[in-house]
Amino acid sequence: MAILVKPNTKVLVQGITGSFGARHAQLSIDYGTQVVAGVTPGKGGQVFEHAGKKVPVFDTVAEAMKQTGVTASAVFVPPAFAADAILEGVDAGLDLIVAITEGIPVNDMVKVKRVMEGRHTRLIGPNCPGVVTPGEGKDSHGGCRIGIAPGYIHKQGNIGVVSRSGTLTYEAVWQLTTRGVGQSTCVGIGGDPVNGTSHLDVIKMFNDDPETTGIMMIGEIGGSAEEEAAEWIKANCKKPVAGFIAGTTAPPGRRMGHAGAIVSGGKGTAAAKIAAFKAAGIGVAATPSEMADTLLKMM
Repeated sequence: MAILVKPNTKVLVQGITGSFGARHAQLSIDYGTQVVAGVTPGKGGQVFEHAGKKVPVFDTVAEAMKQTGVTASAVFVPPAFAADAILEGVDAGLDLIVAITEGIPVNDMVKVKRVMEGRHTRLIGPNCPGVVTPGEGKDSHGGCRIGIAPGYIHKQGNIGVVSRSGTLTYEAVWQLTTRGVGQSTCVGIGGDPVNGTSHLDVIKMFNDDPETTGIMMIGEIGGSAEEEAAEWIKANCKKPVAGFIAGTTAPPGRRMGHAGAIVSGGKGTAAAKIAAFKAAGIGVAATPSEMADTLLKMM
């Protein structure tokens, strides 16, 4: 099975005519993703061509949905316009929006979250690497890749991966793959302080997925999302979970890379998160190089 997306998910790329959106639309098509539409206001009627595939470009998400039946979107829109792009997808009724854009103003995302309350659309990100459900083909091509994650590192299997860090997501996936262990779905939730989907949201989905047999959860300093997920895992999760917390040497008050990766008011420290993991029975890797081995020993 898988969560969020499957190989037959029809995907829309918002910002497909920009250089970044175009490049990753090409890579997703190469991976086997069903990219069936693009949206760039004012460029409706154009055609995005790659590897013999012709993808129609529309002015609006609603028009793209009506014409192609897309259910998921990747947002490659500049920060000043990204919140509007997300809300356009919400208004159109998309099932899933994956916002790759980094640098969206926090106030914009607060407004987005308020508008999304009670809506069925799920948002992954922003400032995230996206979602990958590997397929069955060579090098797991034929799956669904929405975002910027390298497709070739994935292998179809039964481990669910959720992470705030893009590069640590890739590292965990590659460690698993090189040990012959595949993944059900890999979800990069992003490192911004206001995002659409939390560790806990994804953990619950993995716990309910019958074909996910183990879970890798990667966090970092800042916020309390990892502690909340650990508390739920301790009480409810029936599957082995291993994890890693980045930022053990980060000085308080200094933001480390991601906008949400900051220890403030004595909260969000790596030590507190690691303690919560251990109290919940989550295997904790001491270094990034030990992530896969920590989970596999538990299994």
